[in-house]
Amino acid sequence: MWRCTGLRWAEGGPAWTWWHPRQGERTSPLRLGGAVALAVPEGEVRRCVGVWRSGRWTACPRSAAVPAAGRRDQCEACAALDRSQSVAADTKLDDPRPYAVYLAWFGPGLCKVGITGAARGHARLLEQAAVCFTFLGRGPLMAARRAESVLGTALGIPDRVSTPAKRAARLALPPSATRAAELRAAYDAAAAVPAWRETLSPLPYEVIDQAAVFGLEPDPPRPAALVTELAPGTAVDGMLRAAAGSDLYVDTADGTVLLDAHLASGWALTRPTPGRQLAPARPLQPPADSAEPLF
Repeated sequence: MWRCTGLRWAEGGPAWTWWHPRQGERTSPLRLGGAVALAVPEGEVRRCVGVWRSGRWTACPRSAAVPAAGRRDQCEACAALDRSQSVAADTKLDDPRPYAVYLAWFGPGLCKVGITGAARGHARLLEQAAVCFTFLGRGPLMAARRAESVLGTALGIPDRVSTPAKRAARLALPPSATRAAELRAAYDAAAAVPAWRETLSPLPYEVIDQAAVFGLEPDPPRPAALVTELAPGTAVDGMLRAAAGSDLYVDTADGTVLLDAHLASGWALTRPTPGRQLAPARPLQPPADSAEPLF
């Protein structure tokens, strides 16, 4: 059977990726307004997805089982191999390719600095669900890493924003002009920090707003429930309302649910059949005066 290996973004949009032991890889694009129809067969076991290297999947040699619940889709050995080749973990310091440093905005007060391979274009920002962003500069990996560290310290902004914070911010995004103004202020502050400009080629401010690409405008989705896991004998079946990073907002017969695509990775999935039990989900009821986290 074809096994889901996750969701991948390109500038053309998101797509499910699949792997078959004899037929190799394939993708199936996701479209706003299109169907999301995933079912886990009875008795199915979630398996490690292996490692993505040099533009192709390398299957887990043990086809190891991984926990049914949770975002993690790799066994310990494949996860360690991933880390050993990770740019993010600073384990691949001799990478000769150019890198770009960016500022990403996820919501009011939620801005981060990061790096991505220049050849990847906007894909990394789509994967991270950045509502808008601008590039700062371009150069070698270690210069980009240094700039990321220098700017994070100088501006007091992190290199990560939590998934719950991103989700909560999407519920009430300010207008695009407000988003651009906050991002511009961060860019101007970064441009005033001299140290990083010595080793990177600065890039001009150019805001790229992705809210409409994700389907967050003009009417942002307000999910009624959060899918907590996929399990054998259960399904998610509906229409894709919005997609931001790995978060899929799916309009179902029981209301809009939020599905983290990481939960689907590692399963051999089929199409739902009539009467299939819905995947376990936790209701989301955000009272206006509550300080409790929604996600």
